[in-house]
Amino acid sequence: MRQASTILDFDTKGRGFLEITGAVGGWLDRTGIREGVIHLLCRHTSASLLIQENAARAVRTDLAAWFDKLAPEGDDYAHDDEGPDDMPAHLRATLTGVNLSIPVMGGRMALGTWQGIYLAEHRRASHRRHIALSMIGD
Repeated sequence: MRQASTILDFDTKGRGFLEITGAVGGWLDRTGIREGVIHLLCRHTSASLLIQENAARAVRTDLAAWFDKLAPEGDDYAHDDEGPDDMPAHLRATLTGVNLSIPVMGGRMALGTWQGIYLAEHRRASHRRHIALSMIGD
């Protein structure tokens, strides 16, 4: 049994979904581990991780619109230390989560045909986000 870990950094352009499947897969290739589990942790409270369709752009557009309805910006929040998008960003990250675990088979993540890994930036401003990866397997 072998282990590997790293932190990948990503620059976001503000609110939206950044596909990171390729970067995670590239790091997995470099580990040489062929079978096991890869775990991802977004080290932030106003950004998150999700697995979602990576073929139709409309999926991400609809997700963003749904988040706007579910956790809108406004004056209704006590926590607004960093502006009106602060608490809605925390709510959106809570809904989607900051952890993913994905089986690795034959040296590749066992994602479905249309699945991609996304870093969801829930703040309006651009940020540098850090994703911790750990891999365990053979």
